[in-house]
Amino acid sequence: MARRALTTTAAAFAMTASLLLTACGGGDAKPSDDIKGADKGTGSPSSSASGSASADVQRPDVSVPKDLDLVFDFDRPSDPDDAAALEDAANYIRALNHGITKQDPEDPAFQFYSSGQASQYAHSQIKEYVDGGWTLTGRDRYYDAEISSGDESEKVKTVSVTFCEDQSKVFGKEVKSEKVHRTKESLASYQKFTFLMTSVKDNPVWRAQQVTVEAKAEACRG
Repeated sequence: MARRALTTTAAAFAMTASLLLTACGGGDAKPSDDIKGADKGTGSPSSSASGSASADVQRPDVSVPKDLDLVFDFDRPSDPDDAAALEDAANYIRALNHGITKQDPEDPAFQFYSSGQASQYAHSQIKEYVDGGWTLTGRDRYYDAEISSGDESEKVKTVSVTFCEDQSKVFGKEVKSEKVHRTKESLASYQKFTFLMTSVKDNPVWRAQQVTVEAKAEACRG
């Protein structure tokens, strides 16, 4: 039950960043929780975000059932903006899985952590699971995070976040029968996500504006 891969050119990715910098708003992100080993599935990061600005934001529940273990094996970046952008990219993934397990394509959690194409992607993925009568179970691991600071204006900051996913131990489960369909590890078990994360002034939340997913990511299999 791998997520469907999308392809977006680098030129389109750069154009999106350029358009964002002309929009209203700006960026002043605050660091959130340590990322290494954070949230293995059932807890919500909204209750543990640090920093006064983060505490002022009411974040949605992104918890998932106990039989789905989301593991984010990231080292916390030293730069506060990079750390916050990486954590909210992880929150986008949590929110996507929350929507799948709640069987709700209109779940407010993914809408909180995304906009534009990234929101459309999350909606389409959740709907695909719901329409098929599927949910997820097992251990879903994310790792090898890389962050590149993007452009910055007085109103908006952008950061590119990339990380790998190992789906070899997470499986599709039929909602009605709860039958688990187990698959063997293969190159198809590995994907690479790239996010364009944006932060608007006076709002500590970083939102995914653009997401691309590389299927059968050989670089993530090592």
